[in-house]
Amino acid sequence: MTVSRRVVLALVCGALVGVSLPLAQRAAGVDGPAEPLPLEQLRSFTQALDLIGRRYVDAVPADKLMENALRGMVDGLEPHSHYLDKKEFADWNVSTSGKYAGVGIEVEMRDGLLRVVSAMDHTPASAAGIRSGDIITFIDGEPITGLKLKDAVDRMRGTEGTRIKLSVVHVGAAKPQTFELTREFVKVASVHSIMLEPGIGYLRITNFAVDTGDSVTAELGKLQQQAGGDLHGLILDLRNNPGGVVTAAVQVSDDFLDKGEIVVQRGRAPGANHEYDATPGDLLKGRPLVAMVNGGTASAAEILAGALQDQRRAILIGSSTFGKGLVQSVTPLQTGGALILTIARYYTPSGRSIQAEGIKPDIDVLPMQVSAVEAPVARVREADLKGSLKNEKPSEKTVDKSMPPAEAATIVVDPQPGATANLAETDYVLYNSLNVLKGLISAAAVPAG
Repeated sequence: MTVSRRVVLALVCGALVGVSLPLAQRAAGVDGPAEPLPLEQLRSFTQALDLIGRRYVDAVPADKLMENALRGMVDGLEPHSHYLDKKEFADWNVSTSGKYAGVGIEVEMRDGLLRVVSAMDHTPASAAGIRSGDIITFIDGEPITGLKLKDAVDRMRGTEGTRIKLSVVHVGAAKPQTFELTREFVKVASVHSIMLEPGIGYLRITNFAVDTGDSVTAELGKLQQQAGGDLHGLILDLRNNPGGVVTAAVQVSDDFLDKGEIVVQRGRAPGANHEYDATPGDLLKGRPLVAMVNGGTASAAEILAGALQDQRRAILIGSSTFGKGLVQSVTPLQTGGALILTIARYYTPSGRSIQAEGIKPDIDVLPMQVSAVEAPVARVREADLKGSLKNEKPSEKTVDKSMPPAEAATIVVDPQPGATANLAETDYVLYNSLNVLKGLISAAAVPAG
Protein backbone atom coordinates (compact mmCIF):
# COMPACT_ATOMS: atom_id res chain seq x y z
CA MET A 1 0.00 0.00 0.00
CA THR A 2 1.50 3.35 -1.01
CA VAL A 3 0.59 6.10 1.39
CA SER A 4 2.22 9.48 1.08
CA ARG A 5 0.99 10.99 4.33
CA ARG A 6 -1.83 10.61 6.80
CA VAL A 7 -3.01 12.53 9.84
CA VAL A 8 -6.15 12.38 11.85
CA LEU A 9 -8.52 15.29 11.31
CA ALA A 10 -10.00 15.21 14.76
CA LEU A 11 -10.86 18.85 15.35
CA VAL A 12 -11.44 19.73 11.74
CA CYS A 13 -13.48 16.88 10.37
CA GLY A 14 -14.71 15.00 13.41
CA ALA A 15 -12.24 12.14 13.02
CA LEU A 16 -10.65 10.29 15.88
CA VAL A 17 -7.02 10.34 16.79
CA GLY A 18 -5.01 7.35 15.64
CA VAL A 19 -2.64 7.67 18.59
CA SER A 20 -2.91 4.58 20.71
CA LEU A 21 -0.85 5.26 23.82
CA PRO A 22 -1.09 7.81 26.63
CA LEU A 23 1.48 10.58 26.84
CA ALA A 24 4.95 9.08 26.86
CA GLN A 25 7.02 9.41 29.99
CA ARG A 26 10.76 9.56 29.56
CA ALA A 27 12.47 7.36 32.13
CA ALA A 28 15.55 5.21 32.48
CA GLY A 29 15.24 1.97 30.57
CA VAL A 30 12.27 3.13 28.51
CA ASP A 31 14.11 4.33 25.42
CA GLY A 32 16.25 2.29 23.07
CA PRO A 33 19.82 3.10 22.03
CA ALA A 34 20.14 6.18 19.82
CA GLU A 35 22.00 6.17 16.52
CA PRO A 36 25.26 8.22 16.48
CA LEU A 37 24.85 11.72 15.06
CA PRO A 38 26.14 12.12 11.48
CA LEU A 39 28.62 14.98 11.76
CA GLU A 40 28.88 15.67 8.02
CA GLN A 41 25.11 16.03 7.69
CA LEU A 42 25.03 18.29 10.75
CA ARG A 43 27.63 20.54 9.16
CA SER A 44 25.53 20.67 5.97
CA PHE A 45 22.45 21.53 8.01
CA THR A 46 24.13 24.40 9.84
CA GLN A 47 25.61 25.64 6.56
CA ALA A 48 22.15 25.63 4.91
CA LEU A 49 20.69 27.41 7.93
CA ASP A 50 23.38 30.07 7.67
CA LEU A 51 22.89 30.52 3.92
CA ILE A 52 19.14 30.92 4.26
CA GLY A 53 19.64 33.43 7.05
CA ARG A 54 22.06 35.55 5.01
CA ARG A 55 20.90 35.12 1.39
CA TYR A 56 17.21 34.20 1.23
CA VAL A 57 15.17 36.90 -0.52
CA ASP A 58 13.11 37.61 2.62
CA ALA A 59 14.14 37.51 6.23
CA VAL A 60 12.90 34.38 7.99
CA PRO A 61 12.90 34.07 11.79
CA ALA A 62 15.35 31.45 13.00
CA ASP A 63 12.70 29.73 15.12
CA LYS A 64 10.51 29.34 12.03
CA LEU A 65 13.38 27.69 10.14
CA MET A 66 14.03 25.31 13.01
CA GLU A 67 10.34 24.40 13.25
CA ASN A 68 10.21 23.70 9.50
CA ALA A 69 13.26 21.48 9.83
CA LEU A 70 11.72 19.62 12.77
CA ARG A 71 8.45 19.11 10.92
CA GLY A 72 10.22 17.79 7.85
CA MET A 73 12.38 15.45 9.90
CA VAL A 74 9.41 13.82 11.62
CA ASP A 75 6.93 13.85 8.73
CA GLY A 76 9.52 12.19 6.53
CA LEU A 77 9.63 9.05 8.70
CA GLU A 78 6.28 7.46 7.71
CA PRO A 79 2.62 8.51 7.46
CA HIS A 80 1.70 8.31 11.15
CA SER A 81 4.53 10.27 12.83
CA HIS A 82 4.04 14.03 13.11
CA TYR A 83 5.32 17.17 14.73
CA LEU A 84 2.60 19.37 16.23
CA ASP A 85 3.24 23.02 16.98
CA LYS A 86 1.67 24.67 20.03
CA LYS A 87 -1.65 25.45 18.33
CA GLU A 88 -1.90 22.05 16.64
CA PHE A 89 -1.22 20.31 19.94
CA ALA A 90 -3.94 22.39 21.62
CA ASP A 91 -6.33 21.35 18.84
CA TRP A 92 -5.26 17.73 19.32
CA ASN A 93 -6.05 17.92 23.03
CA VAL A 94 -9.49 19.33 22.24
CA SER A 95 -10.11 16.52 19.75
CA THR A 96 -9.26 13.79 22.24
CA SER A 97 -11.92 15.13 24.62
CA GLY A 98 -14.48 13.55 22.28
CA LYS A 99 -16.25 16.83 21.43
CA TYR A 100 -15.15 18.91 18.50
CA ALA A 101 -16.34 21.10 15.66
CA GLY A 102 -16.44 19.45 12.26
CA VAL A 103 -18.38 17.33 9.83
CA GLY A 104 -17.46 13.89 11.15
CA ILE A 105 -14.88 12.29 8.85
CA GLU A 106 -11.37 10.87 9.10
CA VAL A 107 -9.24 11.31 6.00
CA GLU A 108 -5.77 10.56 4.68
CA MET A 109 -3.67 11.92 1.84
CA ARG A 110 -2.77 9.05 -0.47
CA ASP A 111 -0.94 9.52 -3.77
CA GLY A 112 -2.04 13.15 -3.83
CA LEU A 113 -5.71 12.28 -3.25
CA LEU A 114 -7.69 13.22 -0.17
CA ARG A 115 -9.41 9.93 0.73
CA VAL A 116 -12.09 9.31 3.35
CA VAL A 117 -11.06 6.60 5.81
CA SER A 118 -14.39 6.66 7.64
CA ALA A 119 -17.45 8.81 8.25
CA MET A 120 -18.52 8.71 11.88
CA ASP A 121 -22.08 7.74 12.80
CA HIS A 122 -24.64 10.49 13.46
CA THR A 123 -22.50 13.28 11.98
CA PRO A 124 -23.10 15.66 9.04
CA ALA A 125 -20.83 13.61 6.77
CA SER A 126 -22.50 10.25 7.42
CA ALA A 127 -25.96 11.82 7.15
CA ALA A 128 -25.03 13.21 3.71
CA GLY A 129 -23.91 9.79 2.48
CA ILE A 130 -20.13 10.30 2.52
CA ARG A 131 -18.45 6.96 3.20
CA SER A 132 -15.16 5.10 3.41
CA GLY A 133 -13.14 5.15 0.19
CA ASP A 134 -14.67 8.36 -1.21
CA ILE A 135 -12.28 10.94 -2.66
CA ILE A 136 -12.65 14.64 -1.78
CA THR A 137 -11.71 16.71 -4.84
CA PHE A 138 -12.81 20.28 -3.96
CA ILE A 139 -13.25 22.18 -0.70
CA ASP A 140 -15.49 25.23 -1.05
CA GLY A 141 -14.87 25.22 -4.80
CA GLU A 142 -11.07 25.11 -4.47
CA PRO A 143 -9.22 22.00 -5.74
CA ILE A 144 -7.14 20.00 -3.29
CA THR A 145 -4.53 19.31 -6.01
CA GLY A 146 -1.06 20.11 -4.72
CA LEU A 147 -2.22 20.73 -1.15
CA LYS A 148 -0.56 19.19 1.84
CA LEU A 149 -2.92 17.47 4.21
CA LYS A 150 -2.45 20.19 6.82
CA ASP A 151 -3.50 22.81 4.26
CA ALA A 152 -6.62 20.80 3.42
CA VAL A 153 -7.34 20.59 7.14
CA ASP A 154 -7.03 24.36 7.51
CA ARG A 155 -9.48 24.92 4.66
CA MET A 156 -12.05 22.67 6.27
CA ARG A 157 -11.82 24.37 9.64
CA GLY A 158 -14.61 26.65 10.74
CA THR A 159 -16.91 27.59 13.54
CA GLU A 160 -20.08 25.79 14.55
CA GLY A 161 -23.00 26.59 12.27
CA THR A 162 -20.95 27.66 9.25
CA ARG A 163 -21.36 25.91 5.91
CA ILE A 164 -18.79 24.03 3.84
CA LYS A 165 -19.02 22.55 0.35
CA LEU A 166 -17.22 19.29 -0.38
CA SER A 167 -17.01 17.76 -3.85
CA VAL A 168 -16.80 14.00 -3.40
CA VAL A 169 -16.31 11.13 -5.83
CA HIS A 170 -18.01 8.01 -4.49
CA VAL A 171 -16.34 4.63 -4.96
CA GLY A 172 -17.19 3.37 -8.44
CA ALA A 173 -18.66 6.71 -9.59
CA ALA A 174 -17.36 8.62 -12.60
CA LYS A 175 -18.35 12.14 -11.54
CA PRO A 176 -18.11 14.03 -8.25
CA GLN A 177 -21.10 15.00 -6.16
CA THR A 178 -21.17 18.24 -4.19
CA PHE A 179 -22.34 18.21 -0.56
CA GLU A 180 -23.07 21.35 1.42
CA LEU A 181 -22.64 20.54 5.09
CA THR A 182 -23.05 22.53 8.28
CA ARG A 183 -20.16 22.35 10.70
CA GLU A 184 -21.22 21.41 14.20
CA PHE A 185 -19.82 20.29 17.50
CA VAL A 186 -19.91 16.52 17.41
CA LYS A 187 -20.17 14.47 20.55
CA VAL A 188 -19.94 10.88 19.40
CA ALA A 189 -20.98 8.14 21.78
CA SER A 190 -18.58 5.32 20.94
CA VAL A 191 -21.01 2.47 21.69
CA HIS A 192 -24.60 1.84 20.56
CA SER A 193 -26.75 -1.25 21.06
CA ILE A 194 -30.19 -2.57 20.15
CA MET A 195 -32.07 -5.87 20.06
CA LEU A 196 -32.38 -7.09 16.47
CA GLU A 197 -34.67 -9.97 17.31
CA PRO A 198 -35.66 -11.71 20.55
CA GLY A 199 -32.43 -12.99 22.09
CA ILE A 200 -30.17 -11.51 19.38
CA GLY A 201 -28.29 -8.31 20.15
CA TYR A 202 -26.48 -5.75 18.02
CA LEU A 203 -23.54 -3.76 19.41
CA ARG A 204 -21.77 -1.05 17.38
CA ILE A 205 -18.43 0.49 18.39
CA THR A 206 -17.71 3.64 16.37
CA ASN A 207 -14.26 4.29 17.89
CA PHE A 208 -12.14 3.43 20.91
CA ALA A 209 -12.11 6.20 23.50
CA VAL A 210 -10.94 5.99 27.09
CA ASP A 211 -14.42 5.05 28.33
CA THR A 212 -15.34 2.63 25.52
CA GLY A 213 -14.62 -0.49 27.56
CA ASP A 214 -16.96 0.60 30.35
CA SER A 215 -19.60 1.59 27.78
CA VAL A 216 -19.45 -1.86 26.15
CA THR A 217 -19.94 -3.52 29.55
CA ALA A 218 -22.95 -1.30 30.25
CA GLU A 219 -24.55 -1.87 26.82
CA LEU A 220 -24.07 -5.64 27.07
CA GLY A 221 -25.80 -5.50 30.43
CA LYS A 222 -28.75 -3.68 28.84
CA LEU A 223 -28.98 -6.27 26.07
CA GLN A 224 -28.91 -9.11 28.58
CA GLN A 225 -31.68 -7.44 30.54
CA GLN A 226 -33.78 -6.89 27.41
CA ALA A 227 -33.27 -10.56 26.52
CA GLY A 228 -34.55 -11.65 29.92
CA GLY A 229 -31.06 -12.69 30.97
CA ASP A 230 -30.70 -15.09 28.03
CA LEU A 231 -28.90 -13.39 25.15
CA HIS A 232 -28.54 -16.10 22.50
CA GLY A 233 -25.92 -14.31 20.36
CA LEU A 234 -24.43 -10.95 19.41
CA ILE A 235 -23.44 -9.05 16.26
CA LEU A 236 -20.47 -6.75 16.86
CA ASP A 237 -20.25 -3.95 14.28
CA LEU A 238 -16.69 -2.61 13.78
CA ARG A 239 -17.23 -1.18 10.30
CA ASN A 240 -15.71 2.27 9.70
CA ASN A 241 -14.15 2.23 13.18
CA PRO A 242 -10.86 4.16 12.78
CA GLY A 243 -9.41 2.90 16.06
CA GLY A 244 -8.23 4.99 18.99
CA VAL A 245 -6.98 3.93 22.41
CA VAL A 246 -5.28 0.52 22.40
CA THR A 247 -6.08 -0.23 26.03
CA ALA A 248 -9.78 0.28 25.30
CA ALA A 249 -9.62 -2.28 22.47
CA VAL A 250 -7.80 -4.67 24.81
CA GLN A 251 -10.50 -4.21 27.45
CA VAL A 252 -13.29 -4.94 24.96
CA SER A 253 -11.42 -7.99 23.67
CA ASP A 254 -11.14 -9.24 27.24
CA ASP A 255 -14.92 -8.86 27.60
CA PHE A 256 -15.40 -11.69 25.10
CA LEU A 257 -12.40 -13.91 25.95
CA ASP A 258 -11.59 -16.14 28.92
CA LYS A 259 -7.88 -16.69 28.29
CA GLY A 260 -5.02 -16.35 25.82
CA GLU A 261 -3.22 -13.45 24.17
CA ILE A 262 -5.07 -10.42 22.88
CA VAL A 263 -2.25 -8.49 21.23
CA VAL A 264 1.55 -8.26 21.37
CA GLN A 265 3.28 -4.91 20.92
CA ARG A 266 6.92 -4.88 19.83
CA GLY A 267 9.25 -1.89 19.39
CA ARG A 268 12.96 -1.09 19.45
CA ALA A 269 12.80 0.60 22.85
CA PRO A 270 12.24 -1.74 25.82
CA GLY A 271 9.43 0.50 27.10
CA ALA A 272 7.48 -0.05 23.88
CA ASN A 273 7.13 -3.80 24.39
CA HIS A 274 3.88 -5.07 25.88
CA GLU A 275 1.85 -8.26 25.92
CA TYR A 276 -1.85 -8.13 26.70
CA ASP A 277 -3.60 -11.29 27.90
CA ALA A 278 -7.26 -12.05 28.51
CA THR A 279 -8.57 -12.69 32.00
CA PRO A 280 -11.35 -15.14 32.96
CA GLY A 281 -14.89 -13.88 32.44
CA ASP A 282 -16.60 -13.83 29.04
CA LEU A 283 -19.50 -11.38 29.39
CA LEU A 284 -21.32 -13.17 26.56
CA LYS A 285 -20.86 -16.50 28.39
CA GLY A 286 -19.54 -18.25 25.29
CA ARG A 287 -22.62 -17.50 23.20
CA PRO A 288 -22.10 -17.13 19.40
CA LEU A 289 -20.49 -13.90 18.21
CA VAL A 290 -20.28 -12.41 14.71
CA ALA A 291 -18.11 -9.33 14.02
CA MET A 292 -18.52 -7.12 10.95
CA VAL A 293 -15.47 -5.37 9.43
CA ASN A 294 -14.62 -3.39 6.30
CA GLY A 295 -11.94 -1.15 4.79
CA GLY A 296 -12.70 1.55 7.35
CA THR A 297 -11.90 -0.80 10.27
CA ALA A 298 -8.46 0.36 11.39
CA SER A 299 -5.83 0.37 14.12
CA ALA A 300 -7.27 -0.51 17.55
CA ALA A 301 -10.40 -1.91 15.87
CA GLU A 302 -8.16 -4.34 14.01
CA ILE A 303 -6.63 -5.42 17.33
CA LEU A 304 -10.09 -6.47 18.52
CA ALA A 305 -10.98 -8.14 15.20
CA GLY A 306 -7.65 -9.99 15.05
CA ALA A 307 -7.92 -11.24 18.63
CA LEU A 308 -11.46 -12.53 18.15
CA GLN A 309 -10.52 -14.23 14.88
CA ASP A 310 -7.28 -15.83 16.09
CA GLN A 311 -8.90 -17.05 19.30
CA ARG A 312 -11.77 -18.49 17.21
CA ARG A 313 -14.17 -16.53 19.36
CA ALA A 314 -16.02 -14.82 16.52
CA ILE A 315 -16.78 -15.19 12.82
CA LEU A 316 -15.60 -12.12 10.89
CA ILE A 317 -17.87 -11.00 8.05
CA GLY A 318 -17.42 -8.20 5.52
CA SER A 319 -14.31 -7.07 3.65
CA SER A 320 -10.59 -6.70 4.42
CA THR A 321 -9.67 -4.12 7.03
CA PHE A 322 -7.54 -0.98 6.61
CA GLY A 323 -4.20 -2.46 7.68
CA LYS A 324 -2.71 -0.13 10.31
CA GLY A 325 -0.59 -2.24 12.64
CA LEU A 326 1.46 0.55 14.22
CA VAL A 327 1.41 2.17 17.66
CA GLN A 328 2.10 5.84 18.35
CA SER A 329 3.12 7.72 21.50
CA VAL A 330 2.55 11.42 22.16
CA THR A 331 5.34 13.36 23.90
CA PRO A 332 4.93 17.06 24.82
CA LEU A 333 7.88 19.29 23.90
CA GLN A 334 9.34 22.24 25.81
CA THR A 335 8.06 24.67 23.15
CA GLY A 336 4.44 23.73 23.89
CA GLY A 337 4.16 21.48 20.87
CA ALA A 338 4.33 17.70 20.77
CA LEU A 339 5.78 14.77 18.90
CA ILE A 340 3.52 11.96 17.68
CA LEU A 341 5.94 9.12 17.03
CA THR A 342 5.45 5.56 15.84
CA ILE A 343 7.17 3.42 18.46
CA ALA A 344 5.98 -0.15 17.86
CA ARG A 345 4.20 -2.69 15.69
CA TYR A 346 1.43 -4.85 17.08
CA TYR A 347 0.81 -8.52 16.35
CA THR A 348 -2.31 -10.66 16.69
CA PRO A 349 -2.26 -13.77 18.94
CA SER A 350 -1.15 -15.98 16.03
CA GLY A 351 1.80 -13.66 15.36
CA ARG A 352 0.30 -11.86 12.36
CA SER A 353 1.37 -8.32 11.57
CA ILE A 354 -1.50 -6.68 9.72
CA GLN A 355 0.51 -3.58 8.77
CA ALA A 356 -0.36 -2.63 5.16
CA GLU A 357 -2.15 -5.98 4.79
CA GLY A 358 -5.26 -5.79 6.92
CA ILE A 359 -7.33 -8.64 8.30
CA LYS A 360 -9.23 -10.80 5.86
CA PRO A 361 -12.70 -11.76 7.13
CA ASP A 362 -13.78 -15.38 7.43
CA ILE A 363 -16.72 -14.68 5.12
CA ASP A 364 -16.45 -12.06 2.37
CA VAL A 365 -19.65 -10.06 1.98
CA LEU A 366 -19.60 -6.78 0.07
CA PRO A 367 -22.34 -4.17 0.43
CA MET A 368 -25.04 -4.57 -2.21
CA GLN A 369 -28.13 -2.65 -3.22
CA VAL A 370 -31.08 -4.98 -2.74
CA SER A 371 -34.63 -3.97 -3.62
CA ALA A 372 -37.94 -5.79 -3.40
CA VAL A 373 -39.78 -6.70 -6.59
CA GLU A 374 -42.70 -4.39 -7.27
CA ALA A 375 -45.13 -7.26 -7.87
CA PRO A 376 -45.10 -10.93 -6.88
CA VAL A 377 -43.94 -13.39 -9.48
CA ALA A 378 -46.89 -15.23 -11.05
CA ARG A 379 -46.81 -18.95 -10.37
CA VAL A 380 -49.09 -21.80 -11.45
CA ARG A 381 -50.18 -23.85 -8.44
CA GLU A 382 -51.73 -27.32 -8.27
CA ALA A 383 -55.16 -25.82 -7.64
CA ASP A 384 -54.89 -23.86 -10.91
CA LEU A 385 -54.47 -26.96 -13.07
CA LYS A 386 -57.54 -27.96 -15.09
CA GLY A 387 -59.25 -30.98 -13.56
CA SER A 388 -57.06 -31.09 -10.46
CA LEU A 389 -58.49 -32.95 -7.47
CA LYS A 390 -59.80 -30.86 -4.62
CA ASN A 391 -58.58 -31.22 -1.02
CA GLU A 392 -61.01 -33.48 0.80
CA LYS A 393 -60.17 -31.74 4.15
CA PRO A 394 -59.85 -28.03 3.35
CA SER A 395 -58.20 -25.84 5.99
CA GLU A 396 -60.30 -23.25 7.74
CA LYS A 397 -57.51 -20.67 7.23
CA THR A 398 -57.62 -18.61 4.05
CA VAL A 399 -54.48 -18.59 1.96
CA ASP A 400 -53.37 -15.43 0.17
CA LYS A 401 -52.45 -16.75 -3.30
CA SER A 402 -50.95 -13.42 -4.32
CA MET A 403 -47.85 -13.95 -2.16
CA PRO A 404 -46.28 -17.36 -1.50
CA PRO A 405 -45.34 -17.92 2.15
CA ALA A 406 -41.59 -17.79 1.44
CA GLU A 407 -41.89 -14.34 -0.10
CA ALA A 408 -44.19 -12.98 2.58
CA ALA A 409 -41.60 -13.59 5.30
CA THR A 410 -39.48 -10.49 5.92
CA ILE A 411 -37.02 -9.51 8.63
CA VAL A 412 -37.62 -6.08 10.07
CA VAL A 413 -35.01 -4.63 12.41
CA ASP A 414 -34.04 -1.28 13.82
CA PRO A 415 -30.22 -1.11 13.91
CA GLN A 416 -30.45 2.66 14.36
CA PRO A 417 -33.24 3.70 16.73
CA GLY A 418 -36.06 5.59 15.08
CA ALA A 419 -36.08 3.76 11.73
CA THR A 420 -37.92 0.66 10.58
CA ALA A 421 -36.91 -0.96 7.31
CA ASN A 422 -36.26 -4.22 5.53
CA LEU A 423 -32.78 -5.20 6.66
CA ALA A 424 -31.81 -6.88 3.37
CA GLU A 425 -32.46 -3.56 1.61
CA THR A 426 -30.96 -1.20 4.17
CA ASP A 427 -27.86 -3.16 5.25
CA TYR A 428 -27.03 -6.23 3.18
CA VAL A 429 -23.92 -7.12 5.20
CA LEU A 430 -25.82 -6.95 8.48
CA TYR A 431 -28.60 -9.05 6.94
CA ASN A 432 -26.10 -11.80 6.06
CA SER A 433 -24.41 -11.50 9.45
CA LEU A 434 -27.74 -12.03 11.17
CA ASN A 435 -28.36 -15.17 9.11
CA VAL A 436 -24.90 -16.53 9.96
CA LEU A 437 -25.45 -15.80 13.65
CA LYS A 438 -28.78 -17.62 13.58
CA GLY A 439 -27.02 -20.63 12.08
CA LEU A 440 -24.39 -20.56 14.83
CA ILE A 441 -27.10 -20.32 17.48
CA SER A 442 -28.95 -23.26 15.96
CA ALA A 443 -25.76 -25.33 15.76
CA ALA A 444 -24.93 -24.57 19.38
CA ALA A 445 -28.39 -25.72 20.44
CA VAL A 446 -27.93 -29.19 18.88
CA PRO A 447 -26.64 -31.70 21.50
CA ALA A 448 -23.27 -33.27 20.67
CA GLY A 449 -23.39 -36.92 19.55
